[in-house]
Amino acid sequence: MKLWGNWNYPTAIRFGAGRISEIVSACQVAGITKPLFVTDKGLAGMEITTRTRALLREGGLCDDMFSDVDPNPTDANVEAGLKVYRDGGYDGVIAFGGGSALDLAKVLAFMAGQTRPLWDFEDIGDWWTRADPAAILPSVAVPTTAGTGSEVGRAGVITNSTTNEKKIIFHPKMLPVQVICDPELTVGMPKFITAGTGLDAFAHCVEAYSSPHYHPMSQGIALEGMRLIKDYLPRAYENGSDIEARSHVMSAAAMGSTAFQKGLGAIHAISHPVGALYHTHHGTTNAVCMPAVLQFNRPAIAERFDAAAAYLGIEGGFDGFCAYVDGLNASLGIPKTLGGLGVKDPDIDRLVKDALADPSTGGNPVEMNAENTRALIEACL
Repeated sequence: MKLWGNWNYPTAIRFGAGRISEIVSACQVAGITKPLFVTDKGLAGMEITTRTRALLREGGLCDDMFSDVDPNPTDANVEAGLKVYRDGGYDGVIAFGGGSALDLAKVLAFMAGQTRPLWDFEDIGDWWTRADPAAILPSVAVPTTAGTGSEVGRAGVITNSTTNEKKIIFHPKMLPVQVICDPELTVGMPKFITAGTGLDAFAHCVEAYSSPHYHPMSQGIALEGMRLIKDYLPRAYENGSDIEARSHVMSAAAMGSTAFQKGLGAIHAISHPVGALYHTHHGTTNAVCMPAVLQFNRPAIAERFDAAAAYLGIEGGFDGFCAYVDGLNASLGIPKTLGGLGVKDPDIDRLVKDALADPSTGGNPVEMNAENTRALIEACL
């Protein structure tokens, strides 16, 4: 089977090895004639970046770059990017990189024509309707990791640098107009990034599958996304040049982000404040929290995961699935606790407060309160 295709769910996706060669065409379809190329600091000088920018120049497009993007992008990054964007007179964005760069780029395209401040568009109720939709500019997304699935998402996670809180900025038109998923771009990822981003995709699928909300399409996508991670992430980890494995994990990343339209849960409710306060890698933090959250949610999800385990070829139902997760984490070098990520002497009161305020709590199948969330965070520690 050739791992190549043009998909139109949830947006237009060009999937397959080598398809970065179509970056100029993707911009043309999106109506972008003068793009700002947005990536992160680590990618700015890498070969995949210089090669992609060369393709833009060869196609007669601008390759101006903004790369002042932190691993957990902040409102300061947004302000810096907006100044560059507005001063340069660009008409769209190319989002190139991992979740941080993609989120920041999408927020720049969203905010470029808005007159209200960033936090007026936080994902609360119908706040997204405050935006002027005609002022939202198009974006083309090119993921270089296989984890967040931000390339097919309608939101960006931005840290408030004053309060050290991660906030979700949402609007339906933040969804990129064109996506290029080229697994060859992920070949150079270090093992720990392959593991952390792949397990981020797995966490998205697990939480979407666990969510109590009714969305059978997302439920099916989440289940198959888990299977692809199970079958192919270990291969991608062991052999970074395995294009078949890289392709399937990249598909699973997009599937996880699509599936969590159904909801996220306690894994993300905890990992968001931990990442904001202690600057941990998001996907790896999700992986560390996953075993404790599965046990926390056991009363509501055990029967559901009995069925998932059977589909995934895991013996022992829910308990077998939990044992599999423990083994997968260990095989990919994931620490057992948040302390292993450098979280020392944390402010548990602050973590509890911020976790309960996180919108991800609304998708958790067991209601979270101050008492049980404290116990859950302590279990992760």
